[in-house]
Amino acid sequence: MRILGIDPGTTETGWCVYDSNTEQVLDREKEDNKLFVTRIPDIVCFHKIDVIAYEMVACYGMAVGKSVFETVLWMGRFLQSADGLGCKIERLYRKDVKINLCNSMKAKDSNVRQAILDRFPASGGGKVPQVGTKSEPGPLFGVSNDIWSALALCLTYVDTFKGEVK
Repeated sequence: MRILGIDPGTTETGWCVYDSNTEQVLDREKEDNKLFVTRIPDIVCFHKIDVIAYEMVACYGMAVGKSVFETVLWMGRFLQSADGLGCKIERLYRKDVKINLCNSMKAKDSNVRQAILDRFPASGGGKVPQVGTKSEPGPLFGVSNDIWSALALCLTYVDTFKGEVK
């Protein structure tokens, strides 16, 4: 099964295509929202995406500002762009990712990143062989910044739904 994980932002979005059968990251990028919204149909068709897993914002009793509303607006545009493409769309919350990958709501981004690294073989070069180097790339080569969150969404979907397209 192929999953497109989307970590939306106010101006840029991290995304990742993960194949749960081969356990490989097939594509990834962090790009401007205006570009990404137009590319979603191409990404879905080219990679034969089965599921789009996106991070939804949640209210935890705190006041939110303009950036949260801007992110929600972009997420709506992304979902509209994906509508009718024949893939399932699944909403996940950050708490779901933290609990799934780290077994704790108190987990930070660094804990989530380490949990992802622990799932992949250390087959590349450098200090973090799961990522590797340009000359000796690992299975997570090119994954950085918000792409870690997008990959975490893919892995959480696979773990939560046991790889089934529901």
